[in-house]
Amino acid sequence: MSKSKVKKGKSARLPAGHIHYDHTAKGLTSYAGMIPVLRFLEKTLCFTQLFQKVVDHERAINATYALVDVVFMVIVGHIGGAFSLRKCVHLWADPVLRRIAGWVQVPDDSTLGRVLKDISERHINALETLVHTCRDRVWELALHSGASKVALHCVHWVDGDSTVKTVFGHQEGATKGYNPKNKGKLSFHPLLAFSAFTKEILQGWFRTGSAYTSNGIVEFMKQLLANLPGHIRIIFRADSGFFVGALLQLLEARGHGYLIKVKMRNLVELLSSQVWRPVPNQPGWEQTEFYYQAEGWNRARLFVAVRQRKPLKDQSQCELFECEEFDYFCYVTSESLTPWLTHKTYGQRATSETWIEEAKGQMGLAHVKTSDFLANAALFQSAILAYNTLRWMALLSANKQLRRWEPESLRTFVIRVAGLLRIGGNQLRIKISGEHLYPVPWNAWLALT
Repeated sequence: MSKSKVKKGKSARLPAGHIHYDHTAKGLTSYAGMIPVLRFLEKTLCFTQLFQKVVDHERAINATYALVDVVFMVIVGHIGGAFSLRKCVHLWADPVLRRIAGWVQVPDDSTLGRVLKDISERHINALETLVHTCRDRVWELALHSGASKVALHCVHWVDGDSTVKTVFGHQEGATKGYNPKNKGKLSFHPLLAFSAFTKEILQGWFRTGSAYTSNGIVEFMKQLLANLPGHIRIIFRADSGFFVGALLQLLEARGHGYLIKVKMRNLVELLSSQVWRPVPNQPGWEQTEFYYQAEGWNRARLFVAVRQRKPLKDQSQCELFECEEFDYFCYVTSESLTPWLTHKTYGQRATSETWIEEAKGQMGLAHVKTSDFLANAALFQSAILAYNTLRWMALLSANKQLRRWEPESLRTFVIRVAGLLRIGGNQLRIKISGEHLYPVPWNAWLALT
């Protein structure tokens, strides 16, 4: 049997040649895109100056590293994907990053942990204030540069939520509580508030795992309102875990609004007794609104609800008996929206749940831990600052692609980029490839320096 002829032509691949390795190269980095982050933190945000102004922490006169150094290293580590103190130190082993940031030497992970354990509750409160201080500066810079007018917005939708972070081992403050994915496991239960416009974390509290969803929400909200610009009216949007009369009363007294899902034992009975009317252009949907004073409240408040008919399971039985069944959705609100529009507006808060997963899974929120609760609280605030740094840089870039990208996309496309450091004439130059997969957002990223 004759051999089949193989048609000769162009090949998509060429034979690979023999590879020789040369270990003499200097000034190489796989984090060239981290340099704009370093420049943004120190030159644009003035992070060190703001930190020293807000966080009053002093170490011994012979101490090499200050708390601001540790927090700065952890922030950059989170942005680079280092979700442990050891990995953070490994990231800072990059000689180019150390040179650009001005580090002569970097501590090991045990030194980082020692510095973090030398803090008190007062320092955690100061770190929470630092998040607001940095945000104020970014919003002002965005306004002056024309990148965003968020600072002028009179109404801000704020999405509140809590999240569970399971831990393994023995960490102070890790207790058993609400943990649907890992029932019975020890966890922490942080509380967060997001800006629906900028996607940033406006404020976060690090809490023990046994804390109920709404534990401390009134004090949390007082702190948030005290740190927001005075001209802003917020509308707090949250799930039924925040259905708390004291919270609604506080927001009303301060001139703010709310849209919160209702959770009550007798809710279905209450709703079924209301007068319902069809929702225009929405077959199978009905809506209603009424005032109701729940137990322990100081007054009646507006409840709005929609319901959808469930498919009939047994048509023959329903001919003899009235057996309509509904799915109910009920909210308490201060806003003048139709029930249907209220329902759709509440549905937009699902995006904040996505942001929480991004902050936890892609930015290591509450992931870096020590055995000390306050040290972990400081690391939690550092992770918030890291997450917000990416949001702030995207905001100031005015680039739509950078604003849309998740943290991992930013890390992949504009941070982990190969570069070569060249030094000459007292100037530092970074040589990078002239071909980038996304040249427009990449150039916008570099412009932030």
